[in-house]
Amino acid sequence: MPTQVTHTFLGMPALVESKPMHDLLSMAERVARTKVAVLITGETGSGKELIARAIHHYSPRNSKPWVDVNCAALPEHLVESELFGYERGAFSGAATTKAGLFELANTGTLFLDEIGELDPRMQVKLLRVLDGTPYYRLGGVRKIDVDVRIVSATNLNLEEAVRTGRFRSDLYHRLSQIRLKVPPLRERPDDVAGLADLFLRQQDPRYCFSPEAIEALRGKYWAGNVRELRNLVSKSVIFADGFCIGPEDLAIAVESPGNAAEYQDSMVSLERLEKQTIFKALEQSSGHHQKAADLLGISRRTLSRRLKVYGTSETQETSVV
Repeated sequence: MPTQVTHTFLGMPALVESKPMHDLLSMAERVARTKVAVLITGETGSGKELIARAIHHYSPRNSKPWVDVNCAALPEHLVESELFGYERGAFSGAATTKAGLFELANTGTLFLDEIGELDPRMQVKLLRVLDGTPYYRLGGVRKIDVDVRIVSATNLNLEEAVRTGRFRSDLYHRLSQIRLKVPPLRERPDDVAGLADLFLRQQDPRYCFSPEAIEALRGKYWAGNVRELRNLVSKSVIFADGFCIGPEDLAIAVESPGNAAEYQDSMVSLERLEKQTIFKALEQSSGHHQKAADLLGISRRTLSRRLKVYGTSETQETSVV
């Protein structure tokens, strides 16, 4: 059985114990030595960015720039200027010249996360640059030529997107010279305990999990993958009465995707956990909503919406606990 190994890739810690992740990191290390474009697929929160960072870490470009961008987070009208830059006066508000992300990543790695969200017009421009065609900044007259290693990621089925015309087939094949798939956390339960301990140490090193809590975590159907595990660990610290977190603190009922009744029971348990966690944070913050929201890692607006669900008025700021 593979042993537990902890890495740090560009400041992001990675704890690997399961065979699927050992194999994936070994493959990432192998392809990192080449110049090929890599497409990383997998569910949201499964760890695609970690694999992208590992590729840069193991590559000959590891001392060169690492630049990452979430394509879905960029407003459509800003995608071109962010990727390719602009000259002063190119548009209203362009008071200075700005280098694009391709220029910033020159000689290094550019990570394009959620690449499937790019609109068709930008797909065409991106393909030309990936094929080695020099480009202009917006409003520019001088062509820019860059040497960039492209790593991209998506949680979408790009092959299906190609079939339906939502994604260009030539761009898909250009991006996926090598394709790596990150398995969901529920398919690698051997990673759960180590990751949970890692997140718990980051949250508060005084805490630990009981063996029963670890078993409950290992048995959970992690629909939200590593991100869900991290969030649950953070909430368990708020919810726990002592420094040893037990299954009663986690309030997890192991769900099975094939058992609707059991799954519903789990949802009820998780909803109860959420409510108790929120009220615990309000208690710790003396009923101050903004402080409670900061403790929970959510916005005050989100907290207000949840309190309305619980029948607690936003105006009762100091009397909800």
